Amino acid sequence: MNRTTLFAASLAIGLPSALLLVPAAHAERFTTEEVVVESEVLADGLEHPWGLDYLPNGDAIVTERPGRMRILSGGRLSEPLAGVPQVAARGQGGLLDVAASPDFSRDNLIYFTFSEPGPGGTGTAVARARLKRDEAGGKLEDVETIFSMSKKSGTARHFGSRIVFSPDGTLFFTIGDRGDADRAQDMRDHAGAVLRINPDGSVPADNPAADGAAHLPEIWSKGHRNPQGATWDPVTGALWTIEHGARGGDELNRPRAGANYGWPVISYGRNYSGTKIGVGTEAEGYEQPVMYWDPSIAPSGLTAYDGDMFPEWQGDLLGGALKFELVTRIKRDESGKALGEERMFEGAFGRIRDVSVAPDGSVWLLTDEGDGAIIRLSRGG
Repeated sequence: MNRTTLFAASLAIGLPSALLLVPAAHAERFTTEEVVVESEVLADGLEHPWGLDYLPNGDAIVTERPGRMRILSGGRLSEPLAGVPQVAARGQGGLLDVAASPDFSRDNLIYFTFSEPGPGGTGTAVARARLKRDEAGGKLEDVETIFSMSKKSGTARHFGSRIVFSPDGTLFFTIGDRGDADRAQDMRDHAGAVLRINPDGSVPADNPAADGAAHLPEIWSKGHRNPQGATWDPVTGALWTIEHGARGGDELNRPRAGANYGWPVISYGRNYSGTKIGVGTEAEGYEQPVMYWDPSIAPSGLTAYDGDMFPEWQGDLLGGALKFELVTRIKRDESGKALGEERMFEGAFGRIRDVSVAPDGSVWLLTDEGDGAIIRLSRGG
């Protein structure tokens, strides 16, 4: 992949110290298989940004893992929003994903995931709050935890955790195995699962075990190691996830209701010691991934491209990678079948934590760094 530096500029003129403004700094051009892409840094100075979503007025809301939430508006990052609940910001934990309500214009609600401290340690939780804006940025009001995982533990890894609203209004989210692989096969444990709830935290009547008889009622699918990417796919009308394997074995899955995706009974990866995981790569009763990566790319963030700016990518999946510092474009045919991948921007921006499609069809990236950035990818001239 070729790239040419277009220009480098910085502004530090008369802005309040609480705000950051980075207009098109480090702008670069990249030649991909299908299209020329131009990048610009919209904001930097974020501490390990994790999740981002768009508000109807064109602003964006972004989380920082230590426990801060900010709004990007007109090129400026706001002060941290007041009202964010206490998070256990250690290891891989902290303030994680964020999603605006599908009815935000009416209800001003946002939803977010975080590592929640409590008896026994920490666990992934989902909260919602009403966003009240002011000149400094705003605050969260009426904060309510609508889901808290069944078993907290002392480990500081594998929290998941992405939020996806489906067209029917229900909320999907992911939780990793919390560093204890066997929990992913325990049907009375929320760990290692894709879960589905209503926006108020109640259980949808059509969940696989909504009555709780066969397994916990929030569980949609099990056998996941650490899914840190999820998206609703309009091509197949289904949820897709991407998750970390061990040493190899990262997976792209299309989680079906009641299905088991095998971790740690089956895997295409190996233990970090080099030994085999479980019984091998397949076994009766366990689903196969749509794709897997060996060696691991350490995936985080996933989106289905559906926009006007890059028609060449229409219907493809875009995923971030932490280890290889790239964006993978998973090419698909009209039915949604995965045909292969293109690895883009390798090493250009750092560790890619999240990938999303903005309302104008541009692609936005979050870089998981101590000085993390929001990067916009647009069509090059």
